[in-house]
Amino acid sequence: MSTPQPLAPPVAETNGWTTQDAEELYRIRQWSDSFFFVDDEGQMAVRPLRDEDTVIVIDDIIRDLRKRNVRLPVLLRFQDVLRARVVRLNTAFADAIAESGYQAPYQGVYPIKVNQLHEVVQEVVEAGKPFKMGLECGSKAELIAALPHMEEDDSLLICNGYKDSVMLRLMLAAQQIGKNVVPVMEKYGEFEHFLKLAQESGQRPRLGVRVRLTTSGAGKWAESGGDQSKFGISIPELVNLIRRLKEQDLNDALVLLHFHLGSQIADVQILKKAVKEITQVYAQLVERGIPVRYLDVGGGLGVNYEAGYGSEEDSSINYTLREYANAVVYSVKEVCDEEKVPHPVLISESGRAITAHHSVLIVEVLGSYRKDTIEAEFAPGEEHNTVTRELFEILARVRALPAGGKRRKTPPISDLMEAYHDAVEKRQEADTMFALGYLPIEEKGLAERLYWSVCKTIDEQIKRVPRPELVPKELRTLDDHLVDQYLCDFSVFQSIIDHWGIGQRFPIVPIKNLHLRPTRRAVLVDLTCDSDGKVSNYVSANSDTDYLEVHDLPAGEPYHLGFFLMGAYQDIMGDSHNLFGRVAEAHIYADPDEPGDYYIEKIIPGTSVQEMLAQVQYFPNDLHRRMNDIIRQKIDQGRIRPKAGVELLEQYMQCFAQSTYYDPDDPAAGKEDAP
Repeated sequence: MSTPQPLAPPVAETNGWTTQDAEELYRIRQWSDSFFFVDDEGQMAVRPLRDEDTVIVIDDIIRDLRKRNVRLPVLLRFQDVLRARVVRLNTAFADAIAESGYQAPYQGVYPIKVNQLHEVVQEVVEAGKPFKMGLECGSKAELIAALPHMEEDDSLLICNGYKDSVMLRLMLAAQQIGKNVVPVMEKYGEFEHFLKLAQESGQRPRLGVRVRLTTSGAGKWAESGGDQSKFGISIPELVNLIRRLKEQDLNDALVLLHFHLGSQIADVQILKKAVKEITQVYAQLVERGIPVRYLDVGGGLGVNYEAGYGSEEDSSINYTLREYANAVVYSVKEVCDEEKVPHPVLISESGRAITAHHSVLIVEVLGSYRKDTIEAEFAPGEEHNTVTRELFEILARVRALPAGGKRRKTPPISDLMEAYHDAVEKRQEADTMFALGYLPIEEKGLAERLYWSVCKTIDEQIKRVPRPELVPKELRTLDDHLVDQYLCDFSVFQSIIDHWGIGQRFPIVPIKNLHLRPTRRAVLVDLTCDSDGKVSNYVSANSDTDYLEVHDLPAGEPYHLGFFLMGAYQDIMGDSHNLFGRVAEAHIYADPDEPGDYYIEKIIPGTSVQEMLAQVQYFPNDLHRRMNDIIRQKIDQGRIRPKAGVELLEQYMQCFAQSTYYDPDDPAAGKEDAP
C-alpha cells in the first residue's frame, strides 16, 4: 500500500453535471422509495412525510450531532419513515382487498428478528394499531420481549422457530388470558409435544402449521422453501396431524397455515405459485372440517437494494408493493372461489420491507490511499539507475502514442500490451536488485512511481478504445489496481455484516457535494485488521460496480458517506471483530415547526471500550490492578518517576469510557497520517 496522499480541495468540475446525474449514478430513485433524494444544493435529504415541503437535510443532522458531542460513526433512524412503511404496507393490502372484493381482512405482523431494537418495535406497533398489526417472534428471548407489547387482544403474536417446553407453556398461558398467540408447528414432534402440554393444563389449544411446499424461492434464500427447507411439516405429516386433531376432537385447534419463501422474494411469479399452493391446502382442510382462519404468506416482500425493478440481481425485485399485495389477494381469492370456501384472514411477515429504509449509517472518510505516480515534469538524470531510466523511457513511449478521442486514432492495442509487459519486467528487475542490496531505497521508490505512471497512462488509453471487448484481460484489470482506497471510520463486520457474509450490496452515497462531478474512484476499507474489511461491490449506474465514484477529500472539512437501507438485520446481526461495538444512534422525527424540519427525540450512545471488554470478560478492576503492578515495577526499576507513573495509569483508565471507533478530532490523529 502506498503512502497516504495529502488532502486537496474538491475540484469543482461540473462539465454539465447536475444533481439529477448524481441521483442516476447512485441509483437513488431506484432504491429510495421516494424517501431520499438530492436537493438543489447537492445534499442528501429526506422527505419522511407525504408533505412535500417537509425536507430534512442529512448534513444538518450531522452538524447538530457534532455540537452535542456525538461522534461518528452514527446511525440515523428516521422514525417517520418507519411509520410510513407500516402505513404503506397495510394500505396496499386494503386497496387490493377493496378492489378485488375479497371477503376477509389483512392483518400483518412484524417479525422482530429483523430489528429487535425496542424503539423500532414500539414504533411499528404504534403505527400498526389502526390496522390491528401484531408481532412475530422466533426464539425464547423474542417471545418474552414481544408478549408484553400485545396490548390489544385481537392483535396476533405469531410464534415461529423451534420451541421448548418453557416457550410452549408460556404460549398456552397467554392463550388462556385471551391473547391471540399462535404457535406455529415447525416439526411434527413439536405438534405432539404441544398437544401433550395442552392436555396437561386442561385447555383447548390453538396452533398453526408451517407447511413445506413444493414451491421454493430463488437467489440467496432459495432454501427457505421447498423440499430442502430447514423448517416445515410435509404434506404426509400434515395428513397425520389432521387425523390426530380429529381423534382428540380438536378440529378447531388448527387456526393458521403458514409458508415462507425466504427473506427476499425476487420474482412475483414464484410468490403467486406458492400462494396458490398453500391456498389449495387451506381449501382442502376447510372441506374436511378444519376451520382454518388465517393464511400466513410469510416474509419476503422485497426491497430494491440494487438496480431497481426488473434487475437480474439477487437483491432486486421485479414488482412493486402494490403488485405484491395484489398477487397475494387475487391468488388466494381465485383458489377459494374455485373451491367455494370462505376467504381466510391474510397475514404477511414483511419485516425487511418495513424497516430497511428508516436507518442510515453515517461514516467519515479518514484518509485516501492512491498509487504514487511521477510528476509530469520529471526527467531522470545520469545519477539515476539504469532500470529507472528504462522505466521512464517506457513511460515516454506510451505518452507519445496517439491520445485517441474524436477524429483521433487510438493507439494499437499491441503497442500498449508491449509497453505494459516491458514495465512489468522492469519493475520486477528493480525489486530483485533491491532485495539483493544493489538498488537504494530511493531508487526503488522512484521505480514504483514510474511503473504506476505507465499503468495509469495505459489505462487512460484503454478507456478510449472503441471496442473494449477486444482489449486483453490483463490490460482491462489495470483499472482495478489504480482505484483509490478510502479509509472509513466503521467496521464492515459490525455495521454491514450481510455485505461480508452473503455479498449483499447496500447503496452508499456522499452526503454532500453531489452537485459536483465525482472525480475519484475508490474502494472503501474499514478500521479492522482484516483483508475482508472492505466494501467490494457497490450500487451504481456504472457497469463496473467494484468501486464507488467519490470526490477528492476536501481540505479542512470532513467527508461523510451515507450507507442506506441499514434498518433490516444490519442493526442487530453485527459481529464484534477487533472489539468494535455498536455505533451511536440518533432517533429523528420530522416536524415542520422546528428548525431544519426535524428534532432529535433520543440519542443512544455507542458501545464504550469498557462495555465491549466486559463482553469478553475483561473488567476495569482487574485490568487496573494489573496495569498498576506493571507501573510500580517500572518505578522500582527507575524507568519512570512516580508522578509519570500516576499520569500513565490515569491516561490508561480514561480510555475505558471512550468509543471503540477512531476519533478524528484527536489532535494527534491527523487525517493525512491515517493508518
